[in-house]
Amino acid sequence: MIAEIQVLPRPLGTDTDRYAHVDAAIAVIQESGLEYEVGGLGTVVEGAPDEIWPLLRAVHEATLASGADGCISVIKVSGARDDDGPRVADLVGKFRA
Repeated sequence: MIAEIQVLPRPLGTDTDRYAHVDAAIAVIQESGLEYEVGGLGTVVEGAPDEIWPLLRAVHEATLASGADGCISVIKVSGARDDDGPRVADLVGKFRA
């Protein structure tokens, strides 16, 4: 399964760290041990559905726990019936050098 999550915290960060709340969200993904790729407008994560769904919730909650007053999480999910794909490489591999 692939999921992409974009967190939109209010406010975006703190006076001293503009992206503090987004960084807190990404830290949860990094600690998950799953394959991930941070992009300019969201982070893509690969894993089994039983790993991805709780992680998406944890990312949203970490954004709030970091001090954000509110957060909208935009989530896209792609999965297959047999839990075998797709993978990021299946979708974009031919476009990478």
